Amino acid sequence: MPKILTIDIHTHILPEHIPNWKEKFGYGGFVALEHHKPCCARMVLDTGRFFREIEDNCWSSEKRIEECNHHQVDVQVLSTVPVMFSYWAKPEDCLELSKFLNDHIAGIIAAYPTRFIGLGTIPMQSPGLAVKEIERCKRIGLAGIQIGSNVNQLNLDNPLFYPIFETCEKLGMAVFVHPWEMMGEKEMQKYWLPWLVGMPAETSRAICSMIFGGIFNRFPLLRVAFAHGGGSFPATLGRVEHGFRCRPDLVAPDNPVNPRTYTDKFWIDSLVHDPLMLEYVVKLFGAERVALGSDYPFPLGELQPGSLIHSMPFEKEKKELLLHGAALKWLGLEKGLFV
Repeated sequence: MPKILTIDIHTHILPEHIPNWKEKFGYGGFVALEHHKPCCARMVLDTGRFFREIEDNCWSSEKRIEECNHHQVDVQVLSTVPVMFSYWAKPEDCLELSKFLNDHIAGIIAAYPTRFIGLGTIPMQSPGLAVKEIERCKRIGLAGIQIGSNVNQLNLDNPLFYPIFETCEKLGMAVFVHPWEMMGEKEMQKYWLPWLVGMPAETSRAICSMIFGGIFNRFPLLRVAFAHGGGSFPATLGRVEHGFRCRPDLVAPDNPVNPRTYTDKFWIDSLVHDPLMLEYVVKLFGAERVALGSDYPFPLGELQPGSLIHSMPFEKEKKELLLHGAALKWLGLEKGLFV
């Protein structure tokens, strides 16, 4: 069978060297990199708390291309590591940090335009600044933005964020929603539960907030994708729909439309780690709404990007949708740019 164009919409990247933001801004809480041995670095908060060990495939374009070639991934969609969002920081400082990260991604896109697509990060805590940065992201060649599942515990249906969604809709900028600041994180540190339980719940929180808050009605041309196969939303949609029907006074005061009808209004990635779940979400959303996502280069992602899709007994046309068709539709891009 001829090779199918493969686009991975969920990959993370960092610059190799990050400024000392604490020294620059005069307060802490930011992430720094400690390059403690060749090809490896520790992500640490400037308070000294260790966050994650990363390797050079988290910053080296050449290493990523080498691994993409090995995995038969033609194109990666690049976004920052969510811990870099810094929504808690002073808005002007978050904007400066965002510009630094966005310029780094834009430079990679410019150097390798057929191998990478870029998503920017924005200061969500200041919609006015965020809108200006979205406009700048468009100018420097990025295809959309990545945002968190909540912003300082405000849900994404909050009217504060309307100008951000309106701008993305107007400019045709895709939106990728990634879980972060997981609810209950402090109460479930053992067993890596924030990542195993909290992240799926956060993604469902974001989806439900946007559905019940009427975001997809207010901005019908907004193109939104959610990480990790939509988190726990697909598996709990029956419960969500039942709640909508039995207690509309609580569930649907702002939007009287059944939540099940929204499965063709947004995209999810394919990162579900289970063939039965992939079969289910493809049936639920349609292959045109499920795009390959691996969470490269992190271990909780799909270590061989696309392997689950390739293992499924789907016909070629469906695999083409999963491996690139859905991604291109979400991004608003043409296949010819990459073949």
